[in-house]
Amino acid sequence: MEAAILAARVEHRRGQDWLGPELGVPARTVARVLRRHHVPLLRVLDPLTGEVIRASKTTAIRYERARPGELVHMDVKKLGRIPDGGGWRAEGQNTTNHRSRLNKTRIGYDYVHSMVDDHSRLAYSEVLPDEKGPTCAAFLDRAIDYFAGQGIARVERLMTDNAWAYRWSLREACARHGIRQNVPPRV
Repeated sequence: MEAAILAARVEHRRGQDWLGPELGVPARTVARVLRRHHVPLLRVLDPLTGEVIRASKTTAIRYERARPGELVHMDVKKLGRIPDGGGWRAEGQNTTNHRSRLNKTRIGYDYVHSMVDDHSRLAYSEVLPDEKGPTCAAFLDRAIDYFAGQGIARVERLMTDNAWAYRWSLREACARHGIRQNVPPRV
């Protein structure tokens, strides 16, 4: 019976609630057989190919550096501000996104700057008014001070994306702190 359940799963790519009645077996029994044979859940499979999706939690391989401060990651997330009373979801599609309902002036964006240690996953974030070079460099200095206060005395390497502000404005701050900056090449 287990071989029939496994063969039906491969052939039809269906779950326990469909396979059970088709094979005349309780759905719970089908579930137990599939788990016993380490058959992945349908939600982690590609619907067309049946292959395990690489980004699923069951296949993700977590890596980390050997010690705190060996490598930190730094990035910025741009978030649109929401006007008082809500944005277009609250008012409907007739209003322009990121505009105030009363005076039609642009509301703008907030920028969440974050730095994460690769070993300990300690994170430091700030909401700042822009993502320009001097702002990024000042954030890096404050983040390094925060990490030092948490016991990470030295940051050895900094990994960023290839944003203009990171490529050019962090050079001085990295040199001051003795940090090697890893920036991917422009493609």
